[in-house]
Amino acid sequence: MLAIFLVFLFIFGTCLGSFLCCQARRLHFRATGHRIKNRRSICLHCHHQLKWYDNLPIISWLILKGKCRHCHKKIGIAELISELAVGISFLLLGTTINVASASVLEWYIFTATIILVAVLAFLAIYDGLYGELPTVFLYLALFLAIITAALKIVSAITTNTSISTIVINPLLSAIIFGGIYLFLYKVSKGKWVGDGDWLLCLPLGLVLAEPILVFVALFVANLLACLVMLPIVQKTKNHQIYFGPFLVVAFVITLSIAKYIHPLLHF
Repeated sequence: MLAIFLVFLFIFGTCLGSFLCCQARRLHFRATGHRIKNRRSICLHCHHQLKWYDNLPIISWLILKGKCRHCHKKIGIAELISELAVGISFLLLGTTINVASASVLEWYIFTATIILVAVLAFLAIYDGLYGELPTVFLYLALFLAIITAALKIVSAITTNTSISTIVINPLLSAIIFGGIYLFLYKVSKGKWVGDGDWLLCLPLGLVLAEPILVFVALFVANLLACLVMLPIVQKTKNHQIYFGPFLVVAFVITLSIAKYIHPLLHF
């Protein structure tokens, strides 16, 4: 049952990743004044409308070797990365819930987290493509994080958890995560991090709900940024790094391994 559930989450995630990448491009086109005449997916080079079999997540990209079937120009790797990243993220989140014995409230928390990660994935994709974080989606992510945190508080109350753990820690985590990036933004005057990164960190910290997990996420985000971007920076001499995607990926990884970190806190 667990295997079927995880496979379903992965497939659903890849489909959603493809959709989110498409919508990120559409939103950017509209924001830059371009008119979108076709509601269906098209090649960005020859504008040919894609058939359904050219829109299959991961599979179509691999079969076509990352090129348009008609003009044979490269369609980029952003779509493939988006599909894989969201699919793997949903797969990892699927391991955080006990499918066989989860309560209704636990399923509510899991569903809220999945929806939040979908919005965060859209922000990560948009930031990765265009170096911007749409403000309206940042506020949407914060709203969803508040709902998720509230559900966790209700769940914690039923277990007689202390008020500091269920209320103060999430708020403290959000302040630490967002505060660090706000400080970096102010000190560097926007040269080190973007003006939206600290807003993105608020919902991440609120849902992680433990200061130690915030520092784990920070470490993972910076490690991933170094591993992925260092070769690119050395090759292109472009020193601008968009941290949104790395923050979101680090958040998902940290949230997925939180159950292994919590026992260490009480060692």
